[in-house]
Amino acid sequence: MRVFVTGATGFVGSAIVGELIGAGHRVLGLARSDDAAEALVVAGAEVQRGSLEDLDSLRRGARAAEAVIHTAFIHDFSNVPAAAETDRLAIVTLGEALGASNRHLLVTSGTALIAPGRIVTEQDTPDPARRATWPRVSEETALEMASRGVRASALRLPPSVHGNGDHGFVPLLIGIAREKGVSAYVGDGQNRWPAVHRLDAAHLFRLALEKGVGGARYHGIGEEGVPFREIAEAIGRHLNVPVVSKSPEEAAAHFGWFAGFAAIDAPASSARTRQLLQWHPTHSRLIDDLDHGHYFDTAPVA
Repeated sequence: MRVFVTGATGFVGSAIVGELIGAGHRVLGLARSDDAAEALVVAGAEVQRGSLEDLDSLRRGARAAEAVIHTAFIHDFSNVPAAAETDRLAIVTLGEALGASNRHLLVTSGTALIAPGRIVTEQDTPDPARRATWPRVSEETALEMASRGVRASALRLPPSVHGNGDHGFVPLLIGIAREKGVSAYVGDGQNRWPAVHRLDAAHLFRLALEKGVGGARYHGIGEEGVPFREIAEAIGRHLNVPVVSKSPEEAAAHFGWFAGFAAIDAPASSARTRQLLQWHPTHSRLIDDLDHGHYFDTAPVA
């Protein structure tokens, strides 16, 4: 099938493009720059020029496709409400362009903030009270579109989607450790982060596209919960810096805006997704991936 992919040159999106093309699908990728367009052509995809703010470009892409995978998001943590609203409008636009048809809209969401402190399953729903601190409503918007007859579903990803080229939370932690001279965790460090390798995630996106149903929630969880202390220890080993505990008060100064994520306990299960879609992650686990060393070639400084 011909699949329109937003975020097609991003860390996860580019892996999805490769997975889809490798399975015989055609890809139309959204590109906002010449470099992004060139990368898509090299990957074997077609190019739809535009952006999340350009709703006409999203309509054209969706109408020209048999399915849509939406992975793009503006990661501007200085103005999350605006980024969340852009995302919401994009999903509504994509859903309306597909209409009440059998064409699938698969939207990316997350597991971290759904129910901290216990293992989250696919049956759990986001708590509306959390919108005050995290206003992104990708999943809720997609499932509202499903209530209108759109074949829309959500695929939740964990805080760490890892692999070569990662520029997310783990590289941020490495940057903080380099800057501060210590690799830190909060309290006893037993709070858990679920994780998945980007190539396993990409494979799941394809399975959900091919086999998934409207209104469903799928979990791209390769590991239910890696203790944060183990992540800090792996970073400390590779940077040769001390690994230390921080109190919640100290963590705020050490991690800055990231302190809440560093302390969150957010395990998640993918048992139902594995059963429904016959998904079996095969790539490196998070600590093994860190021990491969590629994370420490370069890393952003917080």
